[in-house]
Amino acid sequence: MEIILKTDIKGLGYKNDLVEVKPGYGRNYLIPQGYAVLATSSNKKILAENIKQAAHKAEKIKTEAETTASQLADVTLEIKAKIGESGKIFGKVTTLQIADALAAKGFEIDRKKISINTPVDGAGEFAAEVDLHREVKTDVKFVVVAE
Repeated sequence: MEIILKTDIKGLGYKNDLVEVKPGYGRNYLIPQGYAVLATSSNKKILAENIKQAAHKAEKIKTEAETTASQLADVTLEIKAKIGESGKIFGKVTTLQIADALAAKGFEIDRKKISINTPVDGAGEFAAEVDLHREVKTDVKFVVVAE
């Protein structure tokens, strides 16, 4: 089943993407929730016209994302966590903590656009991936220190 996404969905695609999904997922979840529409010929024509009109605006957003990515490359965050005697961390470092630390540095990034790909199991230096745009992704470094 072909659908057109109306919002970014992690693991599936970005807004205005034409994607193929299983019929049950499309009809029972994506379409009723307002995340997608059926990819009929008329909807495809509307999508093409919208993309054509939004091309200039999209280029501006992409350049802003690239400048933010270059600024994030120089940033190292400090995340405080409780660490036991064995060096293991109590709980875990979440994307919300990273988003809050970025906000303290002046970067307003939604926590849903941040992903931690390596397990954070103790003190040390780690990296989280930030998805700023469909073509612009960057890694932000963070250091876990004991409270």
